[in-house]
Amino acid sequence: MNKKNIVIFGATGGVGAYTALYLKENGYNVFAVGHRKSDNGFFKDYGIDYYSVNIINKDSFNVLPKDNIYAVIHLAGVLPARMENYYPQKYIDANITGTLNVLEYSRSVNIKKFVFANTLADVYYLCGGTDLISADAISKFPIDSDHSVYTITKNTAVSLIEHYSYKYNFTHFVIRFANIFMYHPDPFFYKNGKKKAKGLYNIIKQAEKGEDIELWGNPQRIRDSFYVKDCTQLIEKCLSSESQGGKFNVGTGIGLSRQKQIEGIIEVFCPNDHKSKIIFRPDLPDSPQFMLDISKNIKELNFKPKYDYISYLEDFKHEKENNTFEKIWGKEEDYI
Repeated sequence: MNKKNIVIFGATGGVGAYTALYLKENGYNVFAVGHRKSDNGFFKDYGIDYYSVNIINKDSFNVLPKDNIYAVIHLAGVLPARMENYYPQKYIDANITGTLNVLEYSRSVNIKKFVFANTLADVYYLCGGTDLISADAISKFPIDSDHSVYTITKNTAVSLIEHYSYKYNFTHFVIRFANIFMYHPDPFFYKNGKKKAKGLYNIIKQAEKGEDIELWGNPQRIRDSFYVKDCTQLIEKCLSSESQGGKFNVGTGIGLSRQKQIEGIIEVFCPNDHKSKIIFRPDLPDSPQFMLDISKNIKELNFKPKYDYISYLEDFKHEKENNTFEKIWGKEEDYI
């Protein structure tokens, strides 16, 4: 079989690392690209070449392979959840200039396909209800939040990708990320530039100890929750399908209530002889609510999620116990 060469930018991140391994397992020749200087030999263990590239610096792309590249997967960039304090210029540099540099590299090696990760924040104005959000919904940006400049830069990146796709004759796939559920040893994120503990990780830790778990707000608030190993399969479908590309949602099309979410965590993570109790706190803030339409995924990519909620919690537990990506992400205690 003639293996297709795939370059993944952002390969040391959450979705990027899982995608690199999945594509390698499925017969692709993968080149992993990350910002960090060293991957500690992680990718070599899987027969994957690793390249350190700063996408803001166009000259750093010179180390990358230039022959017979079938597709580029662009998952690199700056996220609000990873930004301490607030530096809007970083979004401009990484998400606009960086994307332009990735596109210039893609043009120079004459790729056939380009996959880009966009953000749910571009349709945040449609969240809060129970209607499915279309993959082709009009993109806007939150007027006043820590995601405002971030979303502006992501939407600008999408416009650049569309332009390059039509001008240089490659197929582009813009996939809108919402909640990508995965194990990562870092239990923290940033909101409005301030470090906070991930709520879901806290709930899992409480369940592991059999402690009571508070459920804030309306327990029937729903959201679309998607497992990373289905995300990797969706990305592969973009590479292997005959689709003409466009925008696609990363979701299930099914709303999972907060109560069902916590009940599932109790089922999978609690000791058999000591199950957590749910303490309802309707006086505290609600969670965001949304569901994503995946009809285009089914029709054009022949894709349906393989993991239901319980099966991906069980796989998450397995990943947590084995810490597959320890060489690049470290251990939980490294972040405390």
